[in-house]
Amino acid sequence: MSRRSAAVLTPGICSVTLRSNSIGEVVDIVSSAGLAGIEWGADVHVRDAATALEAGNATREAGLKVLSLGSYYRLGGLGDFGAVTALALTLNAPRIRVWAGETPSTDADAKAWDDVVADAQRISEIAARDRLEIAFEYHGGTLTDTAETTLELLARVDRPNVGTYWQPAVGLTDEQAIASLLQVLDHVVGVHCFSWWPQRERLPLTGRKQLWHLVADILRGNGAPTDMMLEFVEGDLPENVMRDGDFLNQVALGKD
Repeated sequence: MSRRSAAVLTPGICSVTLRSNSIGEVVDIVSSAGLAGIEWGADVHVRDAATALEAGNATREAGLKVLSLGSYYRLGGLGDFGAVTALALTLNAPRIRVWAGETPSTDADAKAWDDVVADAQRISEIAARDRLEIAFEYHGGTLTDTAETTLELLARVDRPNVGTYWQPAVGLTDEQAIASLLQVLDHVVGVHCFSWWPQRERLPLTGRKQLWHLVADILRGNGAPTDMMLEFVEGDLPENVMRDGDFLNQVALGKD
């Protein structure tokens, strides 16, 4: 019986962590932090073709990877997804992050589910034409606010280029967070890394050190290359990106 090879974990950052910084400043901070890649957000940094080209070129010139386009496309509205894929292609991103509607799973009726599923299937086909992947944001207030509903949505959409991100939901203990990760593990293509506890209080990433070591061990053992992206540091400060980035690098490399 062959053993599954350990997965390569890529330590990176979401540019939304540094919303107040320019594209060039983001790249400089990420390079200084020793991280390997950037998920560029479409809210501030990558808004049009010009900024997508700037961000993509600056990332590659610094020897970094473009991990994904963090779009704010909301499934269910049948919006212009061609414009989103155009941004991703200009950026040269392999993946687009989208949001699973705008209704919590506990409040969503059958129509809300059907609309999100149909739109997800539609955009997955658009993305597939350009060999792009789709990843659901794993987030409260959407249909992917629990592991169970995320699995249901993935099963209903049933497209090979559609996966999900994961992050520890607000208020979950380490044990509960790990349980949710294990449920969706086979579909996880990226993880948003932050330490909020007990609710939305921002801690250093080491504030939940045991959680993040466990997450990395699980991802590494799963055998699938996965991006681990730093998000939401204390005070949105570049110096805290340096601090948390150092720990994330250690975690991704499997160091104590």
